[in-house]
Amino acid sequence: MSEMQGGGCLCGEVRYNVSGAMRPVIYCHCQQCRRTSGHHVAATSAPREAIAIQGEPVWYVSTPGTRRGFCGRCGANLFWDSEASTSLSIFAGTLDNAGGLAVAGHIFCADKGAYYEIMDGLPQADAADAMLTTQVPKDQSGSS
Repeated sequence: MSEMQGGGCLCGEVRYNVSGAMRPVIYCHCQQCRRTSGHHVAATSAPREAIAIQGEPVWYVSTPGTRRGFCGRCGANLFWDSEASTSLSIFAGTLDNAGGLAVAGHIFCADKGAYYEIMDGLPQADAADAMLTTQVPKDQSGSS
Protein backbone atom coordinates (compact mmCIF):
# COMPACT_ATOMS: atom_id res chain seq x y z
CA MET A 1 0.00 0.00 0.00
CA SER A 2 1.76 3.13 -1.15
CA GLU A 3 -0.87 5.81 -1.77
CA MET A 4 -1.85 8.47 0.79
CA GLN A 5 -3.88 6.98 3.63
CA GLY A 6 -5.84 8.80 6.27
CA GLY A 7 -7.11 7.74 9.63
CA GLY A 8 -8.10 8.95 13.04
CA CYS A 9 -9.92 8.44 16.27
CA LEU A 10 -13.61 7.82 16.88
CA CYS A 11 -14.54 11.46 17.57
CA GLY A 12 -12.29 13.04 14.91
CA GLU A 13 -10.21 15.07 17.37
CA VAL A 14 -6.98 13.38 16.21
CA ARG A 15 -6.43 12.65 12.51
CA TYR A 16 -3.35 11.51 10.61
CA ASN A 17 -2.16 11.01 7.04
CA VAL A 18 0.40 8.46 5.89
CA SER A 19 2.24 8.88 2.61
CA GLY A 20 4.08 5.91 1.17
CA ALA A 21 4.39 2.27 2.12
CA MET A 22 3.14 0.78 5.35
CA ARG A 23 4.30 -2.46 6.90
CA PRO A 24 1.89 -5.40 6.71
CA VAL A 25 -0.41 -5.75 9.70
CA ILE A 26 0.92 -7.67 12.70
CA TYR A 27 -1.28 -9.00 15.47
CA CYS A 28 0.26 -8.36 18.89
CA HIS A 29 -0.93 -10.52 21.77
CA CYS A 30 1.20 -8.98 24.54
CA GLN A 31 -0.45 -8.21 27.85
CA GLN A 32 -0.19 -4.43 27.37
CA CYS A 33 -1.88 -4.51 23.96
CA ARG A 34 -4.60 -6.78 25.31
CA ARG A 35 -5.21 -4.46 28.26
CA THR A 36 -5.34 -1.27 26.20
CA SER A 37 -7.60 -2.72 23.51
CA GLY A 38 -9.59 -5.46 25.25
CA HIS A 39 -8.15 -8.07 22.86
CA HIS A 40 -5.07 -8.41 20.66
CA VAL A 41 -3.98 -5.42 18.57
CA ALA A 42 -3.70 -5.23 14.78
CA ALA A 43 -1.02 -2.71 13.83
CA THR A 44 0.86 -1.54 10.79
CA SER A 45 3.66 1.03 10.76
CA ALA A 46 5.30 3.64 8.58
CA PRO A 47 8.43 5.80 8.78
CA ARG A 48 7.89 8.76 11.12
CA GLU A 49 8.58 11.27 8.34
CA ALA A 50 5.71 9.75 6.31
CA ILE A 51 3.11 10.43 9.02
CA ALA A 52 1.47 13.82 9.59
CA ILE A 53 -0.68 14.05 12.73
CA GLN A 54 -3.37 16.69 13.12
CA GLY A 55 -4.61 17.28 16.65
CA GLU A 56 -2.82 16.34 19.83
CA PRO A 57 -2.75 12.69 20.84
CA VAL A 58 -2.15 11.99 24.51
CA TRP A 59 0.97 9.89 25.08
CA TYR A 60 1.26 7.31 27.84
CA VAL A 61 4.70 5.86 28.63
CA SER A 62 3.86 2.19 29.00
CA THR A 63 7.44 0.96 29.51
CA PRO A 64 10.76 2.84 29.44
CA GLY A 65 11.44 3.85 25.85
CA THR A 66 7.93 3.11 24.57
CA ARG A 67 4.70 5.06 24.60
CA ARG A 68 1.14 4.66 23.40
CA GLY A 69 -0.80 7.44 21.70
CA PHE A 70 -4.53 7.84 22.09
CA CYS A 71 -7.22 10.48 21.77
CA GLY A 72 -7.72 12.38 25.02
CA ARG A 73 -11.36 13.02 24.15
CA CYS A 74 -12.77 9.65 23.01
CA GLY A 75 -9.96 7.37 24.24
CA ALA A 76 -9.30 5.66 20.90
CA ASN A 77 -5.94 3.84 20.73
CA LEU A 78 -4.03 5.19 17.72
CA PHE A 79 -0.27 4.63 17.95
CA TRP A 80 2.53 2.65 19.56
CA ASP A 81 5.94 4.32 19.56
CA SER A 82 9.43 3.13 20.46
CA GLU A 83 12.47 5.35 20.86
CA ALA A 84 14.50 2.56 19.25
CA SER A 85 12.54 2.67 15.97
CA THR A 86 12.46 5.03 13.00
CA SER A 87 8.82 4.01 12.40
CA LEU A 88 5.60 4.72 14.24
CA SER A 89 3.10 1.88 14.68
CA ILE A 90 -0.48 2.67 13.70
CA PHE A 91 -3.47 0.71 14.95
CA ALA A 92 -4.88 -0.66 11.70
CA GLY A 93 -8.49 -0.29 12.78
CA THR A 94 -8.06 3.49 12.86
CA LEU A 95 -7.30 3.72 9.13
CA ASP A 96 -10.14 5.10 7.03
CA ASN A 97 -9.49 2.45 4.36
CA ALA A 98 -7.00 -0.34 5.01
CA GLY A 99 -7.45 -1.84 1.55
CA GLY A 100 -4.20 -3.26 0.24
CA LEU A 101 -2.85 -4.25 3.66
CA ALA A 102 -2.61 -7.88 4.67
CA VAL A 103 -1.79 -9.61 7.95
CA ALA A 104 1.74 -11.04 8.08
CA GLY A 105 1.75 -12.80 11.44
CA HIS A 106 1.47 -12.75 15.22
CA ILE A 107 3.88 -11.60 17.94
CA PHE A 108 3.93 -12.21 21.71
CA CYS A 109 1.87 -15.37 21.26
CA ALA A 110 3.17 -16.70 24.60
CA ASP A 111 1.15 -13.89 26.25
CA LYS A 112 -2.10 -14.41 24.34
CA GLY A 113 -5.39 -14.70 26.16
CA ALA A 114 -6.36 -18.18 27.31
CA TYR A 115 -9.86 -17.74 25.87
CA TYR A 116 -8.86 -17.93 22.18
CA GLU A 117 -6.70 -19.93 19.79
CA ILE A 118 -4.65 -18.66 16.85
CA MET A 119 -5.68 -20.84 13.95
CA ASP A 120 -5.06 -18.78 10.79
CA GLY A 121 -1.81 -20.52 9.79
CA LEU A 122 0.21 -17.29 9.79
CA PRO A 123 3.71 -17.14 11.36
CA GLN A 124 3.72 -16.94 15.16
CA ALA A 125 6.44 -15.68 17.49
CA ASP A 126 6.40 -16.20 21.25
CA ALA A 127 7.83 -12.68 21.82
CA ALA A 128 9.02 -9.80 19.64
CA ASP A 129 10.10 -10.75 16.14
CA ALA A 130 12.24 -8.30 14.18
CA MET A 131 11.55 -10.03 10.87
CA LEU A 132 7.79 -9.60 11.23
CA THR A 133 7.73 -6.11 12.71
CA THR A 134 10.16 -4.42 10.34
CA GLN A 135 9.17 -5.86 6.99
CA VAL A 136 7.85 -3.74 4.14
CA PRO A 137 7.32 -5.89 1.04
CA LYS A 138 9.41 -4.91 -1.94
CA ASP A 139 6.34 -4.21 -4.05
CA GLN A 140 5.18 -1.72 -1.39
CA SER A 141 8.49 0.02 -0.71
CA GLY A 142 9.32 0.73 -4.32
CA SER A 143 12.68 -1.02 -4.05
CA SER A 144 13.71 -4.01 -6.08
